[in-house]
Amino acid sequence: MTEVIIVSQGQLVRNIEVQSGQRSDMVLLVYPGVSCDIKLDVTLAGEGAEANIYGAYVCGGDEKVKIAVDMHHDLPHCNSRQLFKGIAGGKSRVDFYGKIIVAQDAQRTEAYQENHNILLSDDAKVDTKPQLEIYADDVKCSHGATIGRLNEEEQFYMRSRGITLEDAKVLQMISFIAPVLEQIPEADRESLAMQFEDSIRNI
Repeated sequence: MTEVIIVSQGQLVRNIEVQSGQRSDMVLLVYPGVSCDIKLDVTLAGEGAEANIYGAYVCGGDEKVKIAVDMHHDLPHCNSRQLFKGIAGGKSRVDFYGKIIVAQDAQRTEAYQENHNILLSDDAKVDTKPQLEIYADDVKCSHGATIGRLNEEEQFYMRSRGITLEDAKVLQMISFIAPVLEQIPEADRESLAMQFEDSIRNI
């Protein structure tokens, strides 16, 4: 079962240990106006363990959002995926630090980490540092990070179809965040996705 956490002000610290054959799924949502410090330490402690962590954050003012994830692969045949997507506007500051550590005995590991960001203003800042620390040789691991702006060509296309510039920007932002929102369990997905989309419209 996927755990959905709506992050509030302050610090969120989680130490997660996933045993053999188990799976841990988590979705983190950070709404506008929330400054927080998220620290996750995940250990895949048994063969066949799996962990998937997804996060979305939207900052439109002077928020400070810090996210740090350490993913430890200690044993063989374990999988992990991290996907964090964020939108930073106003004078907000986002710091993302992620590390995948693959032990020498953790052969046949698959581990992926992505952090993608959109800047809405010149005063917003994003610092992203994904890292790999690999001591095994039979692994599939990758990490990636991007920081960019809304696509003006897409906006032009939508405006040529009668969509206003503001609505075009909102649609772009919702589409950007959607891969994270799609990980919310079906029973709660519609209501939480609508709340998150409303927060995007209001920044």
